[in-house]
Amino acid sequence: MRILRAADYRVMPWKNGGGTTTEIAVSPDGAGLDGFDWRVSMARVEGSGPFSSFAGIDRTLSVLEGDGVVLDVAGRPAVRLTPASGPFAFPADLPTSAALIAGPITDLNVMTRRGRTLHSVERMAISQPVDIATRAGSTFILCHKGEAVFLEAGSIRLGPLDTLLIGPETPILKVEPARDTTLFVVRITTAA
Repeated sequence: MRILRAADYRVMPWKNGGGTTTEIAVSPDGAGLDGFDWRVSMARVEGSGPFSSFAGIDRTLSVLEGDGVVLDVAGRPAVRLTPASGPFAFPADLPTSAALIAGPITDLNVMTRRGRTLHSVERMAISQPVDIATRAGSTFILCHKGEAVFLEAGSIRLGPLDTLLIGPETPILKVEPARDTTLFVVRITTAA
C-alpha cells in the first residue's frame, strides 16, 4: 500500500489556460502522457481553458469540490458537472472542451489506454462500516473527500483529498465511517 497525502500535491501552471493546477498524478511506472497505461489524478484547478482529449484514451471525470465545470463533448449536449454529479465517463477521440463556471474546482480524473486497461469509478457515501473487497489483477485507488476516515488494514487514517493505492494482494478493507465521508473507489484491471 502507498498513501499520497494532500501535502504531496505539486503546483504547476495549467497548460490548457490561465491559472494553476495543484495535482497528484499517479501511474504505475511514472510514465508521461504519451506512455501510460493508466493514470489517476486529483487536481485543484484555477482558470479556464480546453479539457484535453487523447487518442485511444478512455476518461472519467468527477468534480469533488467547487461550483462546477461545463464539458462540451462533440456529439453530446453540454454537461454541467458539480459535486452532486456522478462520475462522468466519455469516450476517447472526441473533441472536448471545458469552461469553469465559477472556479476553482477540485476534480478526480481517471484515464486508461483502450485495449490495455479498463477502469471503473464508484462514489461511496459511507454512513456505516463497509468492506471493500480486493480481487486478483486489480489495483485500487481510494480518493477521500470529507472528514477523516479510518481503514482497518494497518490502522490507516486518510484525511481530505488523501489517496491510497492498494495492490491486488491486499485483503478486504473495512472502512470505519466519519461524518460526511465520501470515498471514490477506482478499480483498474488489465483488459481481456
